[in-house]
Amino acid sequence: MSDRTVVRAAGGVIVRHAPGREPEVLLIHRSRRDDWTFPKGKLEPGESYQACALREVAEETGLRCLLGEELPQTSHIDRKGRLKIVRYWVMRPITGEPEARYDVDVVRWLPVDRAIRLLTYDYDRPLLKAFASAFMGDREPAPRGRPTLAAPRRSRGAVL
Repeated sequence: MSDRTVVRAAGGVIVRHAPGREPEVLLIHRSRRDDWTFPKGKLEPGESYQACALREVAEETGLRCLLGEELPQTSHIDRKGRLKIVRYWVMRPITGEPEARYDVDVVRWLPVDRAIRLLTYDYDRPLLKAFASAFMGDREPAPRGRPTLAAPRRSRGAVL
């Protein structure tokens, strides 16, 4: 596969910690694709992955974030048959309130166990598992009678 057929993108797993509650991550819904995923987008010419990740998160969610540790990248074949490689960072909001922007119609804070069930794409789940492993002290959320990180399932467009 030539470099011309590789799409490079970057995004963030945005996390917030409320006192007395487990960490929550921000997912976005795009009505045009009817999917739940993490904010991300393609690199502009000359742009670094880190700058792209911060820009895309701000454009899609209205949040200005602090860039944290890099998470494992994901890759998949996009709708046009190109290899798409996406690099992600843990991000913490520093200004702004989350709001749907551009092609995003809903933003939602969720605990990891609920977020993993809502994600549309199978390739997003290992990313969220890596986040949980690194930033939740290697613990998985407690079972609540539904699938958890240990038993994820695809749940396209589920309402939580």
